[in-house]
Amino acid sequence: MARRHPQLDLDVQLCFPLYAATRAVTRRYAELLEDTGLTYPQYLTLLALWGGSPLTVGELGERLRLDSGTLTPLLKRLEAAGHVVRRRSVEDERRVLVEPTEQGWALRDEVAQVPHDLAGSIGIDADEAVLLGSLLGKVLTALDG
Repeated sequence: MARRHPQLDLDVQLCFPLYAATRAVTRRYAELLEDTGLTYPQYLTLLALWGGSPLTVGELGERLRLDSGTLTPLLKRLEAAGHVVRRRSVEDERRVLVEPTEQGWALRDEVAQVPHDLAGSIGIDADEAVLLGSLLGKVLTALDG
């Protein structure tokens, strides 16, 4: 049978290796984080907060590219585990601030090796990782624009 639309072959799609790689990387993170009790989205949330907190829920959502319907339950689980605290801003009670607790800050030491361990398992060198990150950033910027 002649191929009428070769551009629709799975092997030529950009979306499929992105999708499959995302699933594989997320699975690897789950393995690396297993002993901490953190999920991959919780880990990303703490990374954002460790980078500068407190953050409002809105700022955190923008940083993580998550809507409030996804972020709120995630924050509730992190708070229940004792890793973050949420509180109303004294300047504007409509804003909820999120920051790590002492226990949440202590998790940094437990996960400090995770980026190195992940890098060692994905099969690309440091220069390729920088290039890949740059290209993916470019894709995100284009799609968000």
